[in-house]
Amino acid sequence: MAPTKRILLVDDNRKDVELVLDALSEHELSQSTTVVRDGADALDYLYHRGRFADTAKELPDLVLLDLKMPKVDGLEVLRQIKSDPELRRIPVVMMSSSREQMDLSRSYDSGVNSYVVKPISFQKFLETISRVGLYWILANESPPDA
Repeated sequence: MAPTKRILLVDDNRKDVELVLDALSEHELSQSTTVVRDGADALDYLYHRGRFADTAKELPDLVLLDLKMPKVDGLEVLRQIKSDPELRRIPVVMMSSSREQMDLSRSYDSGVNSYVVKPISFQKFLETISRVGLYWILANESPPDA
């Protein structure tokens, strides 16, 4: 059985959220996944404010972050995570339908740990997300103080 690690999934597309959760559940990785629909909620979750003020002060072990979202986009969420000493070691995987060089460059320049282009094919999408989850939750070693 997979270790229980917390995932924060940030995506405004309901269908993509369902697919990600389905892909993660195939390997028992979705049981500790929190879903938020925009960048503002992601920051509130990470900083335990707003509707997340009374939640446990635990941080996620992985952030799966959509690039283009309402309120606060994924790039700004990434910048805030990577500029905060308390959050910067959390692995962030940017998930986007964009293959634009500028999006890739800006994401990596801002400290993203991985950039994954969301496949259009249903089956490829599930396979890609499964691989992402298996790597970051099962294979990757987190920093000792994370």
